[in-house]
Amino acid sequence: MSTPLPPIPAKRYFTIGEVAELCGVKPHVLRYWEQEFTQLRPMKRRGNRRYYQHHEVLMIRRIRELLYDQGFTISGARNRLQELAHEHKEAARDNVPPELPQEAAAGALAGPLALSAAALRKELEEIRSLLFRA
Repeated sequence: MSTPLPPIPAKRYFTIGEVAELCGVKPHVLRYWEQEFTQLRPMKRRGNRRYYQHHEVLMIRRIRELLYDQGFTISGARNRLQELAHEHKEAARDNVPPELPQEAAAGALAGPLALSAAALRKELEEIRSLLFRA
């Protein structure tokens, strides 16, 4: 089992170096994953510098979990993310609340680090929008 990842600070944007530390991967891996996973589209500013938002950090952690902890291939992880998006879409259509992501479930046990229901809903909606942005 992998070592626990540090908590994600309450910031709007993260540099590629910060995301690499928060997710336990190297920056070149993040750049590669951007090519492989269409859901990852960090904002680029001057000099092509990447700036990731909170929901993208969560997505990267999910990809890392699928690849490193659960042993998926890149193709398998891509398919699994699409399945999760499809399940989420069906749950929303049926008006059934989707399952909480692992990050949020872990945060609920973390006491002061726990997200409010409104903040959690916002994060889930951002993740959903990422998954359906293809």
